[in-house]
Amino acid sequence: WSLGFGLGASREQQRAEPEPRPAPGRDFTVRRNFLFVTLPGRIGYDRSNDLLDPTSGFRLGLEVNPEVSREGSNVETYARLFADATGYKGVGDSIVLAGWLRAGSILGAELFSIAPTRRLYAGGGGSVRGFIFQGVGELGANGRPIGGRSLLEASTELRYRFGDFGVVGFVDAGSVNAGSIPSLNGTRFAAGVGGRYYTSFGPIRLDVARAVNRGPLDPQFALYISIGQAF
Repeated sequence: WSLGFGLGASREQQRAEPEPRPAPGRDFTVRRNFLFVTLPGRIGYDRSNDLLDPTSGFRLGLEVNPEVSREGSNVETYARLFADATGYKGVGDSIVLAGWLRAGSILGAELFSIAPTRRLYAGGGGSVRGFIFQGVGELGANGRPIGGRSLLEASTELRYRFGDFGVVGFVDAGSVNAGSIPSLNGTRFAAGVGGRYYTSFGPIRLDVARAVNRGPLDPQFALYISIGQAF
């Protein structure tokens, strides 16, 4: 478990506008000043057998992050909530079936009263692989992500190891919505394959992913290189 305290300030530009197209002559570069106070807390339960390369067990986590945000004379009080679960099951000596599920919600404030950097996003290497960074969810008239007050993310991987090497097949999914209750509306899917090189400190991974129901800004393929399994 962990508890913390955060105090910060930011000057942010609105990243996107929820219009079908830009209004003629309209300025999209509105800058907003925010002050934040947050009390992040997390409790977790880990029954997996390894930190970087688990092959059995499960992990559960719950985060509650109450925040107070001030923009000029406007004060907003809200809470960012997250719950996640991962599981690992060995099949024989060389195959592991792994799954991951995460849900998030912001309660207590309207979407556009929340600073853009404090909204919820999905898409990219640590989320739904194959999509542009934070690109899952509604995009504004200028093609940039708006963010939301709820998210769902899920992934499943089939991992096969032979000696110091391994191959992985995976399917990712995710959704971001303006409402505070996580929903399957607008769910995006991606699939891909990866390679693993197992070292003494953990696997080095290389994944290639393609978005299934991709948008106009998403790449044909996306490449990710990192240390440790994806989850």
